[in-house]
Amino acid sequence: MDLALWIATGLLAAVALTGGISKTFVPKAKLGKTAGGGWTADAGVGFVKTLGILELLAAAGLILPAVLDIAPVLVPVTAACWVLLMIGAISTHVRYRDGAKFVAVTSFYLALAAFIAWGRFGPWSFTA
Repeated sequence: MDLALWIATGLLAAVALTGGISKTFVPKAKLGKTAGGGWTADAGVGFVKTLGILELLAAAGLILPAVLDIAPVLVPVTAACWVLLMIGAISTHVRYRDGAKFVAVTSFYLALAAFIAWGRFGPWSFTA
């Protein structure tokens, strides 16, 4: 199960890194033209960039604390925060009628984060 948690964590960190880089460094106008990016039209540049920075921090928070063995409890805390972020993302995709595909993918990311939080807070914590 520890291996499954590491695989899920690596996958979620890659997703967070990709989303973070795009939201932080790609212009808002270009993001708005991508599939599922229509919400950026109603969001300020600062908000989009803040989300990007949060996603970059999430990518680091999912991996580095455990690898460096510095405050490894931050891994499940980050995963729990990702769950909250994905709840907001799902509601945004529903509100902007982006389609079932985006809701399904975002729900999958939410499920991965919940799995990581459950496993690392519980039976496979780094402190056990």
